[in-house]
Amino acid sequence: MTDATTTLSTRFAAPDDAERIHRIVEAAYRAKGEGAGWTTESGILDGQRTDLREISELIANPDGGLLTLREDDRIVATCQLERRSDHAYFGMFAVDPAAQAHGLGKYLLSEAGRVGREEWGLSQMRLTVIAARTDLIAWYERRGFRPTGATSPFPYGDERFGIPRVEGLHFVEFSMDL
Repeated sequence: MTDATTTLSTRFAAPDDAERIHRIVEAAYRAKGEGAGWTTESGILDGQRTDLREISELIANPDGGLLTLREDDRIVATCQLERRSDHAYFGMFAVDPAAQAHGLGKYLLSEAGRVGREEWGLSQMRLTVIAARTDLIAWYERRGFRPTGATSPFPYGDERFGIPRVEGLHFVEFSMDL
């Protein structure tokens, strides 16, 4: 992960975290060139991944929020974690590209599962991912997620979620026992 002097902690985001979270999400999903991490979707989507309004709404969600991973109190990763009727929903997962490949994503995913299991009493976590993201799907499968068979359409025409560069985008759902 990081060196022995680094302190990692997780907590749900507060409203004043919104701008930092927005920068991380945009960098993780839309960065191009040298600054892009392996999680970028810039090959299939242009435009924004999210906006401050959506980030603020997710932070204020009474059924969850944006779980943050902090390295010495600086946010380095985030994910949407929402308590639903029979599962925890995991989404908008982003690790600052400058901090990727150090185990931080695995750590945050594990902590999200712990919250779902121990704090919310749930036995399953679900997520959706763009089917074309085979590298990301493989990463989730190595961590125990399995396809449910459910799919949903990409919101073509709604630029709040990006401008597709390719046709045929859709989401596939995965679940993992907690």
